[in-house]
Amino acid sequence: MVKKSKVGMTVETLGGYLREQRVNAGVSLRQLADQAGVSNPYLSQIERGLRRPSAEVLQQLAKALRISAETLYVQAGILTPDDDEVRSVELAVLADPVLTGRQKQALMDVYLSFRAVTLSAASSDAGEDSPTLTVTTTPTEDAQPSDDALANPTEGN
Repeated sequence: MVKKSKVGMTVETLGGYLREQRVNAGVSLRQLADQAGVSNPYLSQIERGLRRPSAEVLQQLAKALRISAETLYVQAGILTPDDDEVRSVELAVLADPVLTGRQKQALMDVYLSFRAVTLSAASSDAGEDSPTLTVTTTPTEDAQPSDDALANPTEGN
């Protein structure tokens, strides 16, 4: 049985949870490190609460332990445990194989801050419109086709 907590997880509690799952699976620290593709010292630091693993490392650990990556994300405080709509967006971002860890974290931060602003505005001002974000872009010279390209669109093909 996987335990879930509604309180925010710390690095220490995540490490304890991972250690508990590893011991329950009957796997040594070295075996889990090998199966997850991380170093033995790094995994030891995670279990002792000295290091915070990335979403990718958590996913590798979950696969090696045969538990849900989502469960580890909740334990690590990466996912919100109660809001299915939010969790689906978070899972989509975390599961994207093209994005880097830093990009995923940036997207999560922006998404959660937008939600917080919108929810705050909605709760304090139920009758007014929510705040909006205006993005202004300016075209660069490279974005505009040259006169030559317009005159002979097949040239260079």
